[in-house]
Amino acid sequence: MKKPLVSKKYLFTFILITSLFALWGFANDITNPMVAAFQTVMEISVAKASLIQFAFYGGYATMAIPAALFIRKYSYKSGILLGLALYAIGAFLFIPAAEWQEFSFFCISLYILTFGLAFLETTANPFILSLGDKETSTRRLNLAQAFNPVGSLSGMAVASFIVLPHLLSDKRDAAGQIIFPLLSEAEKADIRLHDLAVIRNPYVAIGLVVVAVFTIIALTKMPKTESEEKKAAGETNTVKETLSNLWHNTIYREGVFAQVCYVGAQIMVWTYIIQYADHLGINKATAQMYNIVAMSMNLLGRFLGTYIMRYVNTRKLLTIFGIGASICTLGAICIEGMGGLYSLVAISLFMSIMFPSIYGIALENVDTKDTHLGAAFLVMAIVGGALMPPLQGYLIDQQVILGMPAVNMSFILPLICFLLIIVYGYRAYTRRG
Repeated sequence: MKKPLVSKKYLFTFILITSLFALWGFANDITNPMVAAFQTVMEISVAKASLIQFAFYGGYATMAIPAALFIRKYSYKSGILLGLALYAIGAFLFIPAAEWQEFSFFCISLYILTFGLAFLETTANPFILSLGDKETSTRRLNLAQAFNPVGSLSGMAVASFIVLPHLLSDKRDAAGQIIFPLLSEAEKADIRLHDLAVIRNPYVAIGLVVVAVFTIIALTKMPKTESEEKKAAGETNTVKETLSNLWHNTIYREGVFAQVCYVGAQIMVWTYIIQYADHLGINKATAQMYNIVAMSMNLLGRFLGTYIMRYVNTRKLLTIFGIGASICTLGAICIEGMGGLYSLVAISLFMSIMFPSIYGIALENVDTKDTHLGAAFLVMAIVGGALMPPLQGYLIDQQVILGMPAVNMSFILPLICFLLIIVYGYRAYTRRG
């Protein structure tokens, strides 16, 4: 008899915690197109604009370990509530940031917002793994993570239909050239005030939603997990013992590195679809539609992958999807024109299962007493999204590399990441059991 993915006693908790995945998906994917928006309205380079991603994903790197130690001392519920509070504070800081028109203030606001996301991801992912049998834990996490693209699609839709089309700084002449740089300083100042308010409003709105979710969770009783029961019984490891156990767990240790590679690749692919399309003469609002198609394919792949895992080993499927992503990335590099853009969009289908699969595989053989810090390092691996986009932005700024458009050649960075994920999936598969 097959064990249920989620038992009835955990079902309401599972649904409530799964809603958090959509919340951070929204924040992730409304922020990606803001790199292109800030590049134009603040008149800065691609590399400098990508500091938005450095601030956003740098917040994960800063706060993941403190979040784990907080949860270790208190509880999953406490971690979730603190995460939601920080998320809301960061979102509301967009109000003074837009008023002061300081790019650095926007970066600080996002940095604080992602303190909250670090708490949520450090908490929600292992919490979902614990809500049922260990045998079905990776499938359960894939199912919960399938709702992350739902939030991502919402964020992309807001960017596509509410933010980008209303940016006056992106208006173009009959030849398709942006006219904003040609205006007087007074005209630019008026447009900048307008555009930064357009960027601000969705963050304030999501901040209000987060406050509502905070209230619901604060009033809801959460079940105790196995790790919390062991802590109550005094069965805990010291931090030093946990770190030693994690370091000597090869699948876990390599999984953290694979997660750095995956998140870096994901953020590069989704951030620079707009620049790739812009090179083909497509405006930002239209280019963002390709991002929505990419995320829709990612959502489809997540549900499809969760189903396939009933019949195919997760580690083997990760390897296969890594190969698919690599082939599509080669297409984005080598094919100039719309064919390259279609290849770039198709990568998202194969990225779909990567984050939750790497996460689940890495934690599969980690003792429940070590789960908090184990989860923290996997969330800290999201720093790949802070480090790699600025490097790709620098490559794109070169215009031409080896006789090819720099925007095409820049995708050599995600390709390297996918190749390393293939290696991890294969090594994990050959060591299974």
